[in-house]
Amino acid sequence: MVRIDGNRDARHWLLLAHGSGAGMDHPFMDTMARAIAGEDLCVVRYEFPYMQTIRATNKRRPPDRMPRLLDALGDLIGEYRRDDRVLVLGGKSLGGRVSATWALDNPVAGVIALGYPFHPVGKPDKWRLEPLTEGRVPTLVLQGERDSFGNRGELEGVALPDHVRLQYVTDGDHSLKPRKASGVTEEQNLQAAATACRAFILGLEP
Repeated sequence: MVRIDGNRDARHWLLLAHGSGAGMDHPFMDTMARAIAGEDLCVVRYEFPYMQTIRATNKRRPPDRMPRLLDALGDLIGEYRRDDRVLVLGGKSLGGRVSATWALDNPVAGVIALGYPFHPVGKPDKWRLEPLTEGRVPTLVLQGERDSFGNRGELEGVALPDHVRLQYVTDGDHSLKPRKASGVTEEQNLQAAATACRAFILGLEP
């Protein structure tokens, strides 16, 4: 089961995965998918097998291990890849990490990470940089300045390769939500992130 927003005849497509704890119908996912999609861009939201099980049983469970997540993504790509499409992979948190990991060994036009989990919460010494530093495809990381999985202060000391564009979202947490005193709203942050995603995707070629 997937959710499709935008024009199915568009040349540019984004396969958008959820984070570890909430599925494709979460308000964040719904808002971002609808804001990114348009007449020129089709967005496909999908769920990994463990999240499909959660949906079916209404019982929480941890994410599958990376090999199973990658297999599931590979199957989906096989369904949606076409020679006349520009196919981009993306996702929130875990979904972005899986997308970047898949792109290490497989062809894709680009990768988007919405709140990349640079390290586990509270463990800033346990970096998860390899999917970014060892990749080769154009990659956009949209990171909240206060993200507990890697905030701006921590990341200023991290060297990322030229193919990775790290863009900060004003006062955002892991879901890009700012504090009331920041002067920006959650809606503004999500719209800014969607605008950046659209520009990135539409600028890519196969």
